Amino acid sequence: MSAAQPRHVGVFGGAFDPPHRIHVALAQAAIEQLGLDLLHVVPTGTAWHKQRTLSAAEHRLAMCQLAFAGIDKVRVDPRELQRDGPTYTIDTLLALEQIYPQAQFYLVIGEDQAQAMHNWHRIAEIRRAAIICVAIRAVPAGASGQYGDLLQILPDCRILQMPVSAVSATEIRHKAALGHSVTPLVFEPVARYIDQHHLYQKA
Repeated sequence: MSAAQPRHVGVFGGAFDPPHRIHVALAQAAIEQLGLDLLHVVPTGTAWHKQRTLSAAEHRLAMCQLAFAGIDKVRVDPRELQRDGPTYTIDTLLALEQIYPQAQFYLVIGEDQAQAMHNWHRIAEIRRAAIICVAIRAVPAGASGQYGDLLQILPDCRILQMPVSAVSATEIRHKAALGHSVTPLVFEPVARYIDQHHLYQKA
């Protein structure tokens, strides 16, 4: 493997509809706490598990590029948006293995995703392909008893410590639909993009 090839590669997927400040904080925490050389931020394409229709792919990709622009080790990856049919994490991991054949992969997810992970497509293959890393908000170091249920579901997962926050994409979409400012919840370039393209506004 050449010196330029990353040895520790993270994969952080999600709808990012829109990407908000906690998404960015999670990316930074993953890079620092896992010692990542590179983190692929992957907006989901056709999400089989989402009951609502996501915003258009080009908008979510553009907002991700704006939100994560300040993090050197992040690469916003459009591959799932370009894929036909349902989007599956295992397909993304296998594709990245072809690019970084000697790298260790880390799949970065939130606690809500971890709780539902038993329903994921080809979960056994995902667990072989990557170390699963779960972001837990405001759990003191060493206090594993507070997330004992999670460790029963994913006993070999890594825990990422995150600060307390109530920010959610659902709240942001609701505020935007009402015409309220979302700048405190997303970075200014993303808020400006939402406003310019009239995203989340009621028809």
